[in-house]
Amino acid sequence: MSTHSRRIFITGFWILAFCIKAYEQDSNALICVNQLGFYPAAPKIAIVKTEQTGLTFFLLDARKRDTVFRGQLGDPLQSTNSSLKTRVADFSNFKHPGRFVLMVDSLGESYPFNIESNANHDAAVAALKGFYYQRVSEPLVEQYAGKWKRPAGHPDDSVFIHPSAEGPGRPAGTVISTPGGWYDAGDYNKYVVNSGITMGTLLSAYEDFPKYFDALKTNIPESGDAIPDLLNEIICNLRWMLKMQDPADGGVYNKCTNASFDGMVMPGITKLPRYVVQKGTAATLDFAAVTAQAARILSSFRKKLPGLADSCLAASKKAWDWAVLHPGMEYRQDSINKIFEPKITTGGYGDRRFDDEWFWAGSELTISTGDSRYALPLATSWTSYLYVPGWNQVGMLGIYSLLRFQKKLPAYQTRIDSVKAALIKMADDWISNQEKSAFKTIMGQTPKDFVWGSNAVAANQGIFLIRTWLETRNGKYLNAALSNLDYILGRNATGYCFLTGSGSKSPMHIHHRQSVADGIDEPVPGLLAGGPNPGKQDGCKYEFSEPETTYADLDCSYASNEIAINWNAPMVYLVNALEALQKEVKGQR
Repeated sequence: MSTHSRRIFITGFWILAFCIKAYEQDSNALICVNQLGFYPAAPKIAIVKTEQTGLTFFLLDARKRDTVFRGQLGDPLQSTNSSLKTRVADFSNFKHPGRFVLMVDSLGESYPFNIESNANHDAAVAALKGFYYQRVSEPLVEQYAGKWKRPAGHPDDSVFIHPSAEGPGRPAGTVISTPGGWYDAGDYNKYVVNSGITMGTLLSAYEDFPKYFDALKTNIPESGDAIPDLLNEIICNLRWMLKMQDPADGGVYNKCTNASFDGMVMPGITKLPRYVVQKGTAATLDFAAVTAQAARILSSFRKKLPGLADSCLAASKKAWDWAVLHPGMEYRQDSINKIFEPKITTGGYGDRRFDDEWFWAGSELTISTGDSRYALPLATSWTSYLYVPGWNQVGMLGIYSLLRFQKKLPAYQTRIDSVKAALIKMADDWISNQEKSAFKTIMGQTPKDFVWGSNAVAANQGIFLIRTWLETRNGKYLNAALSNLDYILGRNATGYCFLTGSGSKSPMHIHHRQSVADGIDEPVPGLLAGGPNPGKQDGCKYEFSEPETTYADLDCSYASNEIAINWNAPMVYLVNALEALQKEVKGQR
C-alpha cells in the first residue's frame, strides 16, 4: 500500500470511528433507562425518543451480545412537558439476572444496565455517603473520601452574634462556637430551616426501615462503631443544630454564614468572618420537630450516646416554649439588611407561614412525650398538609410520623382514617395518569413539577408512594415509586442519571464549590443535581427551554445543576427504601 493510500485509509478509519462513536452517543441519548438497573420481579421499562413506527427492540446480553428478549415498541406518546414524542420498550417479563443493553432497530442501543436483586444498591450507598463529603469542620481523609480528600473546612469555633441575633447575655459581636454540620448546598453556609426538612426526612427513613439501615455500611469514619451509619451521619448535623439554640431563651438562629457567598474555592480557603443571624419562628419550630424525633430514635442508643436523647428532648421543649412566645417572627433578610451591618446576602430560606411548622413540631412532640400541651396544632384539618413537602412546606412530615405511630394515638383515629383515605386517593390519581405519561413516571404529570430542585420533587413523590404502600401493602404503589427512581437515574427527557458518579451519563459540572475548585475531573460523588427548571434563575445559557428539558450540565447553572442537602435526603429515603423492600414485595408483583 502506498504512503498516499495508507494516509487515505487511516484518515477514513478515524472518520468512520468518529462517526460510529457519535452515533453511539446519539443512540444512547435516544434510549432512556435507569442506568443502574432493574429488579428481576419489578417493572422494566425503557423510553425511546422517536416518532418512527413499527420498530422492534432487542435486549442483548452486554457481554455475549446475544439476544435474550425482543418486543415491539408501544404506541406513540406526546409529552405534555416538551415537544418530545416517545415510545415504550417494556421488557418486564424478562427476569433473568445479568448485564444488558437495549437495542432498537435503526436507532442504536442504550447505556448498559444490570438486572439483579440489589440493582440500585450502589446509588443507595452513594447518596447517603454524599452527606459525608458535605461535612464542615473536619478533614475528609483518603481512607473514606478517596481522591476527594481535603483539609477541614470552616472550623466555626469563633462565630459572631450578628446584630440581628443579639439577646440577653449575647450582645452583638459576642463570639460563640457552632462547629460541625453539613454545608447546605453548593455554597459553604449552614441553614437551620433547610436542615429541618433534611433531618426530618433522614430520621423518617430510619424509623421506617431500622433493620435495613442498622446493617448498611457506607465507609465513613464511624462505620463499625455499633451506631448505624445513617444515624452517625445525622448526628454530625444534629450536634451542630443543638449549638444553634440560644441557651438563654431557647430560640434558634436561622443560619451560620458568611456575610456573602464565598467564591468558587475550596472550603476553608477564605477566612471571612462567620455569623449566626436572627432567631426565627420557622427555624425554631423546625428545630423542635427534628430534636423531638431524634430524641425518640436515639433513646435506643443511650449506652452508646449517653445523654444525647435527653438533651434533644429538653432542647425541643425549650424551642417550643420560645415559639409560643414568638409565634410569628419571620426571617426577612431584606428588612434586617436595612437596619444592621454587615448586610447578609447568602441564602434566605425566608418563610412567612408557620402553620405547617407548628403542625410538624406538635406532631413530633406529641408522639415523643405524650403531653397534650403540644397537641393544639393537631386540632386542625390534617388533609390540608397532604402535599409533596419542601423546605417551607413541612406539614407532610408530621402526617408521616402520625401515620407511623397511629397505633399509639387512638384519640386521633378519625383524623388518621381521613388522612389515610386522602393519601390513597392522591396516590391513585397519580397512578391513573401514569399511563398517559410520555416517560411512564409519576414525575412530570404537570409542568409544575419542574421547579428549582425538581429531582427532589420526584424523590419526595416517591416517598409519598412508599408511605402509601406501608399503609396498604399494595404493590402498585411501590412500582409507581420505582418509576420515579428510574426517572432520576436516567429515564427522563435529558437522558442524564442525575446522581453524580453513578450510571454512564451523570453530571460532570455541578454547581458545587469543592467540585469546581478541587482540580479533579469528576465531581464529588453521591450528590443529586437539581434537575430541569424552566425558571432559569441563574442567567446561564441553556440549550433547551421546555419544562422537562431545561437542564444544563454547567457549573454556572445553579438553577438546574446545584446540589442541596434537602434534595439528597429524599433521594436517600427513596432509593434505600426500594432496596429494603425488594425481598418483602417480591411475591406481590
